[in-house]
Amino acid sequence: MAERRRVDYNIHRDVLDEEIVDDCRFNCLDVLFFCSCSGPRLKKSILSTVPVVSWLPRYPVRENALGDLISGISVGIMQLPQGMAYALLASVPAVYGLYSSFYPVLIYFFFGTSKHISVGTYAVMSVMIGGVTERLAPDSNFLENVTGEAIINTTLRDAERIKVAAAVTFMSGIFQVLLGLVQFGFVVTYLSEPLVRGYTTGAAIHVIVSQLKYTFGINPTRFSGPLALIYTVLEIGSLLPETNLGTLVVSAVSIVCLILAKELNTYLAKWLPVPIPVELIAIIVATLISWQVNLNAKYGIDVVGDIPSGLQPPALPDISLFSQVIGDAFAISVVGYGLAISLGRIFALKYGYKVDSNQELIALGLSNTFGGIFQCFAISCSMSRSMVQVSTGGKTQVAGALSALVILIITLWIGQLFEDLPKSVLAAIIYVNLQGIMKQFTDIPALWRSNWIDMVIWIVTFILTVLLNPDLGLAASIAFALLTIIFRTQLPTYSLLGQISDTDIYKPLNSYEEVKPVPDVVVFRSSATLYFANAEMYQEALGRKTGIDITKILAVKQKLEAKRKRVEKKQLKKAQKEAKKQAKENGDLQVDVEHTEMAGVAVIDIEPDRDPSLPRAIILDLSPVNFLDTVAVKTLKNIKKDYGEIGIDVVLTGCQSGVVHNLETGGFFNEKVTKCCVFSSIHDAVLHCQCSCETERHQQDKVSICFVNAYAALQQD
Repeated sequence: MAERRRVDYNIHRDVLDEEIVDDCRFNCLDVLFFCSCSGPRLKKSILSTVPVVSWLPRYPVRENALGDLISGISVGIMQLPQGMAYALLASVPAVYGLYSSFYPVLIYFFFGTSKHISVGTYAVMSVMIGGVTERLAPDSNFLENVTGEAIINTTLRDAERIKVAAAVTFMSGIFQVLLGLVQFGFVVTYLSEPLVRGYTTGAAIHVIVSQLKYTFGINPTRFSGPLALIYTVLEIGSLLPETNLGTLVVSAVSIVCLILAKELNTYLAKWLPVPIPVELIAIIVATLISWQVNLNAKYGIDVVGDIPSGLQPPALPDISLFSQVIGDAFAISVVGYGLAISLGRIFALKYGYKVDSNQELIALGLSNTFGGIFQCFAISCSMSRSMVQVSTGGKTQVAGALSALVILIITLWIGQLFEDLPKSVLAAIIYVNLQGIMKQFTDIPALWRSNWIDMVIWIVTFILTVLLNPDLGLAASIAFALLTIIFRTQLPTYSLLGQISDTDIYKPLNSYEEVKPVPDVVVFRSSATLYFANAEMYQEALGRKTGIDITKILAVKQKLEAKRKRVEKKQLKKAQKEAKKQAKENGDLQVDVEHTEMAGVAVIDIEPDRDPSLPRAIILDLSPVNFLDTVAVKTLKNIKKDYGEIGIDVVLTGCQSGVVHNLETGGFFNEKVTKCCVFSSIHDAVLHCQCSCETERHQQDKVSICFVNAYAALQQD
């Protein structure tokens, strides 16, 4: 192995403390200059709001047109069966899945910043919508007594569910737009990858259970609230004797054929320029068989039913429903954005461009807002469609716009041909498309090997999502993830740092062999930020690591101080008594005993010898700290005060500008404690402490010499 080349460097500068660094800050005029608005900045703002204006005029037709065309057609064909299938998850007629694959996709084309994701219907979003629609418009509300038998009026029920889906979609879009305008894109940081994957896996279980009624041809009662999934499974189990055998056979055959076709598609992917549209072929074949055999009339197999041609006119959602769906809308807006931005960032990193998180919020929000006006249900992006869009040569969102045009053509002229399609085939398509999500169970052993806390987050998120509704499960999962952060900040790693010889590099003493402690100086670091939850532990860890029991030392010092005062008081009383006695002997009848001084008594205060085991300075490295609350500032004040009383200087280093501001507003600095005790780097602080230690030793040596000389003079007298 070749020896690494080492390059020496030298830096000569003065030691910098915070007062010196303050002189380097921007002044007010500089800030006003940088914040000023100009023509180019205004143009940039407009182009960032409507990104298509910036990239479409420069669209390279020769390089991208063919790939985007093939990709758009492929994704559009894929959108057809998925849109119809996911409409069943949302508990609305299948044609509304086609609407949701057209309007929002077209809006995202104008406002989105990702070049590769395929937005549209998605299983997790659809099942969340379905939970709301079935809760607010249950079958029991539309029962009609016909010839002594209760029959559900599906026309009225579907109309009401469409209103609910449109209302919750419109509100979720409004939430996303507002969050994007206030630059709230960072909300996705609360959705870590283990949380998102655990959540989508749990939501996939809800999806599977919701489709069992189409697989077995039964009609279970819809439950809502916590443990609804458990009750639904028990209800389905009790209804299994009523299974429609024809529906079950169609489901089983469809699942087997789709799985085999998918595997064949994967095997032939190396040689095929475009994947075989397995799902499209499946619904065409199933529709033809159903039409020829008349499965609905002969075997009672439920089919899609009426699919109106054309598009629905726009209509504002029912405002009276907003108060009932506001919580669900917010959860849907956060989940949809989290899924889209996570996938968008993956493709952006892979292909070397940037995705604007806040603009993505606005793009998805406008897609859902307009979608709600046109009776669509909430959308996000699909991993499977995005992979097809990329693998078939898609380079830009032109592919997305073309896929929307394919859906438009199908909706206007072809949609009616699928009225005889069995719903069990759509359920089978959903099951097979969930293969990738169900494979996420393999995350558990991988996370166990890499980070067990992330594994716990994954498992707890999955369990909470399964036991609770997806919206409540998401809220509880985020709360649990934040709780783990609190626990991790309460259990940080505390370490003492040492110096690599002849360098300005400082590393933990117990982790590096070549690191040596700095003489008479202790450098202390915590791996977490400092705030009210761990401030007391920080102070305790400092005493434990340095071996200084500050409470005990201060208690002993207080006892010695009290003893000194008692001795002085006793000597004063003795001197007063002697003065009074002497005054009587001299015949002086008026003596001010209270103000009598200890005449003739020489008192010399000599500090006890310094404990050589105690350091002369402690450096608190605050580089991992990004903020300080009032409790943390008070803790640092107490540390500086307490250790200062026993002769140990405490200085701070690595403070960010926000931390220095917290120190200022928290009252850390005063006439005695200035910014001169705050340094930009550990090495600056070490050099300052070493210089102070040398000065202190020199002064102590002078005091010792003077005391020896004075004592010798007294002896001679």
